[in-house]
Amino acid sequence: MLKIQTPHRESEHEVAALELWDGNGAVRLLAHDPEQHALLLERCVPGKPLAAAGQEQALDVLVALLPRLWKPAAAPFRPLAEEAAWWLEQLPAAWEQAGKQFDRHLLENALDALSQLAPTQSEQVLLHQDLHGENVLAATREPWLVIDPKPLVGEREFGLAPIVRSVELGHSRRHVLHRLDRLTYELGLDRQRARGWTIGQTIAWSVGSEYHQTHVETARWLVEAS
Repeated sequence: MLKIQTPHRESEHEVAALELWDGNGAVRLLAHDPEQHALLLERCVPGKPLAAAGQEQALDVLVALLPRLWKPAAAPFRPLAEEAAWWLEQLPAAWEQAGKQFDRHLLENALDALSQLAPTQSEQVLLHQDLHGENVLAATREPWLVIDPKPLVGEREFGLAPIVRSVELGHSRRHVLHRLDRLTYELGLDRQRARGWTIGQTIAWSVGSEYHQTHVETARWLVEAS
C-alpha cells in the first residue's frame, strides 16, 4: 500500500517507528521516499478495523499488542516531556481563541496533570499516541497489525490514553472507565497516572478537533472519577 504523508508534528518520525517495530505487531515498512513523503507499506488483508470486533475483544488484542510495541527508545523520537511542555504552553491561548468551549475547571485539570506527570515518568519507551480502535487492522501475517504511528517516547501509562478515549469502542462514562480499569489492571500500570495523561492529552487534542465534544466528555468523566 502506498501512503503519501502530509507532514505534521504528530506524524514526524513515523518511518523511524515502523523501522524500530520491524513488523512486530505493526505493519512493515517496505520502502520510503523522504523527498516525496511516500511510504510503501505492507497491506493488511482483510483490513477490518479492530473496533468492529467489539470492546472486549479489542481490549484482549491491545493488552497483548502493547507490550510488543513498547520498545525502549530515544532519539530521534520527540520526548513526551517535550510534547507535554508544548501543550502546557499552547493550550491556554488555544482555549481562549476557540471561545472557551469547555469549562476552565477541565482546562486546569489538564494543565495540572501535564505539569505533574511529565517530570516524574518511569522507563521511556516508544508510544503510539493515536492507537484507537481504527488504527489496528485485521491481517494475514498476524491476526492484527497496528498502523499509522504518531510516535513519542515516554512512560507506558501515557500509551493507554488513545484507547481509553477510543469512541469506536463505546462512548459513555461506563465504557471509558472500564477501559481505564481493565488496561491498567491487566498491564500492571498506575491507574492515576494513566488517568491523568488521558485527561491532559485528550483536552490538548480537543481544541479545534472534529472530536471536540466526545474528547471533552471523556475528560470530564475522568476528572469526575478521581
